This record gives sequence, C-alpha cells and structure tokens, in this order.
Amino acid sequence: MRIPASALALAVLCFAAPGEAQEKPAWAFPVTDKEQPAVTPNNAPRSAPGSARSYTRAQADAFFDIPDWYPAMYPVMPRIVANGAAPNVRACGSCHLPVGAGHDESAYVAALPAAYFIRQMADYKSGARKGSGSMQLIAQHASDADVKEAADHFASLKPPKWARVVETDTVPKTYIAQGNKRLVHPAGGTEPLGQRIITIPEDEEIVLYRDPRKGFVSYVPKGALAKGAALVAGGDGKTVNCTICHGPDLKGLADVPPIAGRTATYTVRQLFMLKSGERAGPQAPLMKQAVANLSVEDMLNIAAYTASLDP
Repeated sequence: MRIPASALALAVLCFAAPGEAQEKPAWAFPVTDKEQPAVTPNNAPRSAPGSARSYTRAQADAFFDIPDWYPAMYPVMPRIVANGAAPNVRACGSCHLPVGAGHDESAYVAALPAAYFIRQMADYKSGARKGSGSMQLIAQHASDADVKEAADHFASLKPPKWARVVETDTVPKTYIAQGNKRLVHPAGGTEPLGQRIITIPEDEEIVLYRDPRKGFVSYVPKGALAKGAALVAGGDGKTVNCTICHGPDLKGLADVPPIAGRTATYTVRQLFMLKSGERAGPQAPLMKQAVANLSVEDMLNIAAYTASLDP
C-alpha cells in the first residue's frame, strides 16, 4: 500500500521527540535584505539635544572611532570600547554602544558580570560559541587585557530601560537594512504579526546615529507575556524555573547573567542556539535541561516576558 507523502509528514510531526531540532526562526536572526528600498542618503552632520557633538551618518557607522554623544552618561570608555584595535577588533561600542544596551541585532551587555563576559569571549575564541562571525574574529584577535577592560567597563554600567513590549495582532511593515537592522519600510503599511517578535527603533534616526538616549519597541503576540511568565516559573515542569540561576528578579546571581529587560529577539536567538548546539562551551550544559523541551513559540513567550521587565 502506498502511503501519501502528506500522511508521512503528519506522522513525523506527531511522533517527533520534544527536543527535536526545529527550523531556525528567520525573524529572530535578521539578515540584510538583498533588495533594499530607495532611501535618500543624508550626509550632513547631525546634532543631538544637550550634546556638544555632531556626527555624519558615516562617522556614526565607524567601527574604530565611535560616536561619543553624551560622555557624562557613562564612565570614560577604555580604548577597546571606544576605538578597538584595527583591523580585526572593532570598538565594542560600535555595536553595543557606550551604555552597553546594543541594538536589536547585537547583545545587551550592560551589567553583565565581568567573569561571564570574559568566559563568553573565550568561547567565541575557541569556536565553541558560534552565531556571530564578527564576534569570533574579534575574540581571536583581542588581547586578554583588552577583553578584561571591556568586561570591567560593561559590568560597571547601570543597565538602561531599553525595551518596550507591546502585545498586538498587527505590526508596521519592515525590512532588514544594512547591518542587519530591522527598520520600518518607507512605503508604510501594516501586516499580521503571527508568531513572531518584531523589534524596531522607538526613534529610527536616534538608533541609526548610535545615539544612546532611546531604545526599541518589541511587538509580541497577544497573550505572550502571561505565557512567558508561566514558563519562567517552570511551565509545570516543561522547563526549569529561571529564578533558580538568574536570581529572584532575573537580574543575575553571582556570575550568572541577568536576563530581565534584555532585547527580546536576542533572547530568542540565545535560547535557540543553546538548544541547537550552536552556542556551546563549558557553561552551556547548565542550560540544556532548561531548553530541551522548548518550542520556538515557548522561546518567544519567555523572551517577551523577560524583555518587559525592568533591567
């Protein structure tokens, strides 16, 4: 008897193991669109309220001399954060900003324990942690002294409130601009959100010029926050109570990192890569039990809830 392909596919879905690999959610791993909408470039210097500095867009995008809009907002940046070490070690602040909050496509590193930061750089250097070719290159060429200076700088920062989470059914139409940045499409319009998180700048110009005054809004499906809160508490045995390791307020415990207030899509990326094995290293096994039975939807809900919290 010949069994239809559709029936075989259904059988695979029905009998798949809880921890079986799932398709990587493209919305959480933004890649620059091959076709870009027409946008009129602005090469004029831009100023900012209360700042004595001005920068062009090209200067704002520099990897080895980052914009220093508000020097009084954060401690004096060490060389590795402000300038990096050309040609292979970008300034840490070019992606993560002087305040350490980063953008949607990068990590929120403010207030990370220095020991944790150093350990992650070692994992990038060894190749145990993947998912970012630029970070692997930087880790291979950065000196131990530079890594420690960056770790100490970001550990000293007060984490800013960087994410606003909104439950909704529809979102603005977006595209992935250069640098893997998700932006609102200039043509306008809306589209159904579905089972995604769409994170865009609160103020696009501020973000594009790496001005650290404002962050992002994350649109999440309706009901995600309540579902995420339940999963963070253990999900009736589906996962491990996150507060055991990350602290009662999810703001970290000893050298375990804080997860409250971090960018939602970044959190989904990390949960997915921990489950897939792309993120490994000596400490990764501690998360294996937590992620083993999580679906992408579960990861979405957890990330929505943790992003909504004060950092």
